[in-house]
Amino acid sequence: MPLGAVLGSLFDNPRNMGLVMLPLVGLVAISGVFYPITSMPGWLQGVAQIFPIYWLGLGMRSAFLPDALSAVELHHAWRHLETFGVLTVWAVLGLLVAPVILRRMARRESGSAVAARRDRMLATVGR
Repeated sequence: MPLGAVLGSLFDNPRNMGLVMLPLVGLVAISGVFYPITSMPGWLQGVAQIFPIYWLGLGMRSAFLPDALSAVELHHAWRHLETFGVLTVWAVLGLLVAPVILRRMARRESGSAVAARRDRMLATVGR
């Protein structure tokens, strides 16, 4: 389950979704997608490797870039087995967390609440 969905389930008001984007943009910034992760401090490299964005980027780079460019990666290798392992762990965690999050979201959203919100929006558009 995407991190954004998990974080988004914590907020009642859709206007607060900007608060969800801040940590996700931060994760993308440190993930090594836009610039080499080797240029970051060691502790930040460790934080970046916890999240799947780094591993997705590493997998994509290993698929599309020549082997010689693995020299700029951490450990100077593409680390295919580690990439597969970390992404598998994140997928399993997502599958375990998804039912809990979806149940929580469904409990908060009753059919009458959705209908009332729709009616309010239609009333403002119809003016």
